[in-house]
Amino acid sequence: MPVVTLFYYALVAFVSVILAVNLLKSRKWERDVLYVLVLLPFLLRLLRLK
Repeated sequence: MPVVTLFYYALVAFVSVILAVNLLKSRKWERDVLYVLVLLPFLLRLLRLK
């Protein structure tokens, strides 16, 4: 079970980094808001908050 949990958090961290990079590259505020709304649950999961 710890291996699955480790893989899950690694996957969440990977997706979070991709979203953060896209957020930094974005030029439109509408897209920025969308990235923040999608990124927020991933960051909360990484911090082990629900």
